[in-house]
Amino acid sequence: MVIESGVAVKHSPTAAMKGSKLAEADFVIVGSGSAGAAMAYRLSEDGKYSVLVLEYGGTDIGPFIQMPAALSYPMNMKRYDWGFSSEPEPNLGNRRLATPRGKVIGGSSSINGMVYVRGHAMDFDHWAETGAAGWGYADVLPYFKRMENWHDSGHGGDPSWRGNAGPLHVTRGPRKNPLFHAFVEAGKQAGFELTEDYNGEKQEGFGPMEQTVWKGRRWSAANAYLKPALKRDNLDLIRCFARKVIIENGRAIGVEIERGGRVETVRARREVILAASSINTPKLLLLSGIGPAAELAEHDIPVVADRPGVGKNLQDHLEVYIQQASTQPITLYKHWNLFGKALAGAQWLFFKNGIGASNQFESAAFLRSAAGVDYPDIQYHFLPMAVRYDGKAAAEGHGFQAHVGPMRSPSRGEITLKSADPAEDPRIVFNYMSHEKDWADFRRCMRLTREIFAQPAFDPYRGKEIQPGADVQSDDEIDGFIREHAESAYHPCGTAKMGSASDPMAVVDPECRVIGVEALRVADSSIFPRITNGNLNAPSIMVGEKASDHILGRHPLAPENAEPWMNPRRQTSDR
Repeated sequence: MVIESGVAVKHSPTAAMKGSKLAEADFVIVGSGSAGAAMAYRLSEDGKYSVLVLEYGGTDIGPFIQMPAALSYPMNMKRYDWGFSSEPEPNLGNRRLATPRGKVIGGSSSINGMVYVRGHAMDFDHWAETGAAGWGYADVLPYFKRMENWHDSGHGGDPSWRGNAGPLHVTRGPRKNPLFHAFVEAGKQAGFELTEDYNGEKQEGFGPMEQTVWKGRRWSAANAYLKPALKRDNLDLIRCFARKVIIENGRAIGVEIERGGRVETVRARREVILAASSINTPKLLLLSGIGPAAELAEHDIPVVADRPGVGKNLQDHLEVYIQQASTQPITLYKHWNLFGKALAGAQWLFFKNGIGASNQFESAAFLRSAAGVDYPDIQYHFLPMAVRYDGKAAAEGHGFQAHVGPMRSPSRGEITLKSADPAEDPRIVFNYMSHEKDWADFRRCMRLTREIFAQPAFDPYRGKEIQPGADVQSDDEIDGFIREHAESAYHPCGTAKMGSASDPMAVVDPECRVIGVEALRVADSSIFPRITNGNLNAPSIMVGEKASDHILGRHPLAPENAEPWMNPRRQTSDR
């Protein structure tokens, strides 16, 4: 029985959920992003439990989010982005780097670049080896398959490695621009591997890039999971600001929220699940009294669980853009004017096709930086235009570019509170480029890109180097360019690390339960023990899928012992 407006009513999911009048459910999920939306879908699937999703952001309706080619807009709009930035980064000229996180239905999956990368098999085996038992590649592969609806479009790849019945459509761009093929051919000419499907058996090499786009629309976690699930009577969403988790006698019983200028409590009968991003999740844990005791004491927050790892282990991918002028007027620059944008927008609006229907990242590469490196540690996004993430085109006009960066930086940062005020943004310190290895890896990335752009495949198109410019050659000159121009790839993770309960720095156990607190879980990119190889949307959704089975007490899907391709020359060559 529950009390509604002073009247006792028999509990049913429908009674509890309709119109959100009763702020109580079996499961309360904070955040509607990649993992949160997947959990909302799975936890409400069989109708047994009521589920409430708490989301601060608003609707994702409109072309800025739904049109793939408009990706540079939502991540720069206050309406859709939390607007975080890092503290001054000492190794990057004290620049404050933008740290976008989605403040909208679908979270960051609604403002990201829509690139789909599972990560390498060895990433997940490393998770398992370092304490996240049951999260090796054999364990997570069935969840990647369950979530996917893969459309190979006859471009190659082995369907046995992929899923074909999940909610998440994964497609490939049309690759009509000859520069996409020049990039892949140049990689081959430089002696590197080719791959037909970097999300399948073989990640290493040059090949087509995959995107979460379906029928010309961004296929976010909101479109794939949340909106279909919201049609169920036992799932609802409340727009509100989550202030902290309410914990009584060591057990999470609900979430303190603010909406309409009032502070209220949303109660969870079974569990509270945080999926609020690798920035907001540790912030909420700290505000709730879960974290390093000394830090909590500084803000007069009573300690519920002394977990030194909360907010630590922050990781990200940094990248630089190597830009080359094009001697032929075939790049996207020809559309980069008022008329071109209007035409592309109209074509997308009425037909959901044309250049607006792709994120334009249609060719990719995953390479190893040196002999002795077991699996790829460099990622390329190739774009047939010279443009920045904020949508500002290179003044040079026609050009193309490669986004390149190392995948496994040893640098670690942290998220801490500035105060005990929930309304104040947390302090974000990435500590980028704090190891000499970072600098050596980036120099290698830049010189490798120049080698690829110098191959015969680019002869018909290659003009002068726009950025960094031919005069930047020595280690010191390259380091100066990196210091001034390196940008985040927007892949923060790791701030509530998953590990064994005996690991003092672990925040959650391998079933995503917060160590030292009952009925509280974390399931988003915060729990990654180490950053994966590539973009983080896919592994974040996978975490939501797998965590759902743990939350429901189900046996995890049966492991699949598929052997990934490993380069037979890896000990002696980088290619």
